[in-house]
Amino acid sequence: MTTLITERLTLTPVAVSDYDDLRALWSEPQFIQHIFPEPLSGEDVWFRLLRDIGHWEALGHGSWTVRLKDTGEHVGGVGVLDFRRVVEPAFDAPELGWGVHPRFQGQGLAFEALSAALAWCDDTLNAPRTVCMISPDNAPSLALAARARYAPYVETTYKGEAVTLLERSAR
Repeated sequence: MTTLITERLTLTPVAVSDYDDLRALWSEPQFIQHIFPEPLSGEDVWFRLLRDIGHWEALGHGSWTVRLKDTGEHVGGVGVLDFRRVVEPAFDAPELGWGVHPRFQGQGLAFEALSAALAWCDDTLNAPRTVCMISPDNAPSLALAARARYAPYVETTYKGEAVTLLERSAR
């Protein structure tokens, strides 16, 4: 498992010790507004945490916990994922996902974390492209994706909700 260091951030593979921070993040209404209709229960956060740990064990990649390098404060997460989503068209490339606590948005931290994850993905996985899925109502995430060179390739639905699928060619 790989730790990534940027100018302001430390990205470590998700660990059991992240549970309390993740529970706080997934209960933040502004954070979940484009992902889930209501905050996640502690049980659901625990299952997500175990899934994220399992990603690293099974696939050699997964989600990183993002923290400020200087203080260790929890910022959010970013990951290289394979959720085997039931979506049309089916994903045929690694999926990138990200999320930053609202109090850290607008500071360039999400772009810094995503850039580190994409560089790792390009250098380590050698995938010709990556994909992501974003709600068309999530303007900040769509702007971040565009800044990271993602471009929309189809509008579709996932679990009954409209989503935009985006792709990015490796550098």
